Amino acid sequence: MTVILEPEGLYPDNSVEEPIFGPGVRILRGAARAHLSELPDELCAEAEGLMTLRLAVPGDQLARFPKLRVVVRMGVGYDRVDRAACAARGIKVCNVPDYGTEEVADHAVSLALGLRRGLFLHHETQREDPPAKWGVIGTPLIRRMSVQRFAVLGCGRIGTAAALRAKAFGFDVVFHDPHLPNGVERALGVRRARSLEELMEQADVLSIHCPLTRETEGLVSAKALALLPAGAVVVNTARGPIMDLDALESFLRSGHIAGAGLDVLPVEPPVEPFPSLLRAYRAKEEWLKGRLVITPHSAFHTPEAWDDIRRLSAETIRDVLLTGLNTNVIPPGL
Repeated sequence: MTVILEPEGLYPDNSVEEPIFGPGVRILRGAARAHLSELPDELCAEAEGLMTLRLAVPGDQLARFPKLRVVVRMGVGYDRVDRAACAARGIKVCNVPDYGTEEVADHAVSLALGLRRGLFLHHETQREDPPAKWGVIGTPLIRRMSVQRFAVLGCGRIGTAAALRAKAFGFDVVFHDPHLPNGVERALGVRRARSLEELMEQADVLSIHCPLTRETEGLVSAKALALLPAGAVVVNTARGPIMDLDALESFLRSGHIAGAGLDVLPVEPPVEPFPSLLRAYRAKEEWLKGRLVITPHSAFHTPEAWDDIRRLSAETIRDVLLTGLNTNVIPPGL
């Protein structure tokens, strides 16, 4: 009998999973909140499939799962799973790349628009005591969309959706993704940058949408950020470690970068000692007013997205574990 383990107890029952898995599949649920090690050994001993959202799957925990054959990360990113350790055991690792596309793309473009229209800046000034004068504020943040280039780093499902949304708002859209074949740009009606450097040099708005891999960790470095046009805006709804947060702070302080919207941070939730930029943000330092917006990795969130996570995760583990398909299997080398 195949046993599926959903270790965080995210959902109250098995009403969605049971029809997808069919008869003969016993579903075990845990109540771990911080670490996989919180799960009882007897649950781990039976699990052939593991579906996890927030909990990491470190290699040192795999020995507790002697029957494990598939790990499904209930989301797009898969950096929380030790794929090398899984590969050594012959355990397949999957993600769920087709959920939350609309939500994250909407969130990314909303951050860019909110910064570029001065929404956050003017909102903050009107809350001051005494309130700031009534009227507009001169700032390099605010520009007409149609005179700007919206640069998408990573043009997968979410990056594509963000590109199309930005195009609808009048941006000149350009993307860089070395893994996509030629012709994508014609299909989308956008332009292609052949290198990261070419993308950065024309990014009035940079929107990051690539996965966190060995290739992309630290990709948006100080060297890369220095190539941005003066007054650029940076948005990251992908993964925190892709961008150098200290470098972002430096360019924000100098004014070279006008504003930033972050839904992700290098460490989540942030812990002491906080990065310098986060300390300044929380202290409401004057130089950051209206220029930095941080949301708590919530870009994916809608009730509809939560339903999609559950259903699509179950369908993925059914395909791989029960029918032998390779749906959403991540190659170990990525």
